[in-house]
Amino acid sequence: MADAERSRLAPADWRPSCPISTLRERGRLLGDIRGFFAARDILEVQTPALGRRTVLDPALDSIATRGGRYLQTSPEYHMKRLLAAGAPSIYQIGPAFRDGEAGRWHNPEFTILEWYRVGFDAPALMAEVAALVDSLLGHAPYGSVACADLLRERFGIDIDNTAALIELGSTLGLDEPTLDEALDLVLAEALSSRTESRVFVTGFPAALAALARVGDDGCAERFELIVEGVEVANGYHELTDAEELAARMEADVERRRVLGKTGPVPDEALLAAHQHGLPDCAGVAMGLDRLLMLKVGATSLAEVMAFSWDRA
Repeated sequence: MADAERSRLAPADWRPSCPISTLRERGRLLGDIRGFFAARDILEVQTPALGRRTVLDPALDSIATRGGRYLQTSPEYHMKRLLAAGAPSIYQIGPAFRDGEAGRWHNPEFTILEWYRVGFDAPALMAEVAALVDSLLGHAPYGSVACADLLRERFGIDIDNTAALIELGSTLGLDEPTLDEALDLVLAEALSSRTESRVFVTGFPAALAALARVGDDGCAERFELIVEGVEVANGYHELTDAEELAARMEADVERRRVLGKTGPVPDEALLAAHQHGLPDCAGVAMGLDRLLMLKVGATSLAEVMAFSWDRA
């Protein structure tokens, strides 16, 4: 092979993105997580990374294959089908994929921890999330703040003022953001002014319930955990109403259409699982790469991944 051809085929850098010592830390982290769940008799499962359907959330873009299947943005749909089939509380550690998300805090392929606790509501799951994080990062106090209070204190904005939130998201640097994207950025900016190293954000508006149920107060029974300014977990008291699920899916399809996004249709298997009966449960997704960043003091995902997006 000619030198020019060999140079063209050779990667810019074959070496790992992170030091081997960080891979050892990753291995210990995974072992500690599995020990945490084993002590609680929570079953580890493995579901497909490639599926016929995918999420409809307008803020997320899935990676489609030529065969018409999708790399999963999370194992949520398949895990809920297991719960509807009679599985007990379950967890999963594995890869997840989101198109176009690359940067300091994002990689198109990342490692996700997701778990579902049968019989739990959002506060009970928040307590377990805190217990896991404490076991991995050491103990620290936790704050809690409602979205509405946070935005009112920091920006003087009413959380129901969708136009103001989207305008502020644009001011902060987003290009034509959705409400979800704008609120994520505005909340991050608001949280940066607070002193707690670990804080749960609650009281999300019903418009951002995703697949969480909506409480009697009109707020989504949803929470996020922010650690040192970094979002590491997003949890719900899960929606179990099949008719409401179908309505939300159709609404997401319409929002995607308005945004010019084509692609996935509602997942008929997930709908059938809800019609059969999803048990009362709460679930949460946690970004393990971000958690490892915090544990080792890294400043980007690339520093804790064997091969980041630019070297994969």
